[in-house]
Amino acid sequence: MPVWICRACGVEHGDTAQPPQTCAICRDERQYVPRSGQEWMSLPQLSAEGYRIHLETIEPDLFGIRSVPEVGIGQRSLLVRTPQGNLLWDPVGFADEFAARQVLEIGPVAAIVASHPHMYGAQVEWSRLLGDVPVYVAEADRAWVQRPDPSIRTWTGDLEVVPGVRLRTVGGHFPGSAVALWAAGAQGRGVLLTGDTVFPGPDGRTVSFMRSFPNRLPLSGAVVDRVARSVNELVFDRLYGNFGGVVDEDAQRIVRASADRYMAWVRGDFDHLT
Repeated sequence: MPVWICRACGVEHGDTAQPPQTCAICRDERQYVPRSGQEWMSLPQLSAEGYRIHLETIEPDLFGIRSVPEVGIGQRSLLVRTPQGNLLWDPVGFADEFAARQVLEIGPVAAIVASHPHMYGAQVEWSRLLGDVPVYVAEADRAWVQRPDPSIRTWTGDLEVVPGVRLRTVGGHFPGSAVALWAAGAQGRGVLLTGDTVFPGPDGRTVSFMRSFPNRLPLSGAVVDRVARSVNELVFDRLYGNFGGVVDEDAQRIVRASADRYMAWVRGDFDHLT
């Protein structure tokens, strides 16, 4: 049975002879079904059409993975290398045996984690190709998994997914939206992987927060404050998003300052400027 990939969001769906009629993730208000309608691709089709992955070194022991051409939302996955096994974060929506061999050349993968349901990608397919690696899904978002599999394990709160890499549920974008703290990153100053729960701005000196980026749906100031407080209980200096954005240094202060700015705008502090 083929694995079906939603063309709009890039999330895998169950092994069935025919594609599903709709994608629940795209029908949710945080995403969208394109005007052209629901469309599907199969992983064998993508391989036959020449899709592949591109790996790049971002910093020592941190690698970026993109699908070329892009699949779905087009996120950049991040691969954290540790002595006890690697973490594949926000897996892209394409995977095949050649892609898995490229990833395994960097080292064995111990865990696969998506920051939130939009980033599930081909997480189960990656698991199978990499040796039945555990796929960790936040318990609060378990219902969004579109391809159930024995590899999936749920978690809540905080979890050291591999030694030196700690997951935390912070909510916001989705109830189970998570970040990953890589303590050894940035020469030991700490790196935070945030997906788009905390989204780096194009200037590299600000971040933002949204319920839906494509549909421009904001979060309340109270939720943003809660997310920022939870994130800043962790110790980090650098922050990476899921589309190549980065705050190179002083990221912990920038998260707090950006949250305060956001809260001031939604509270109406700057209405006199509009």
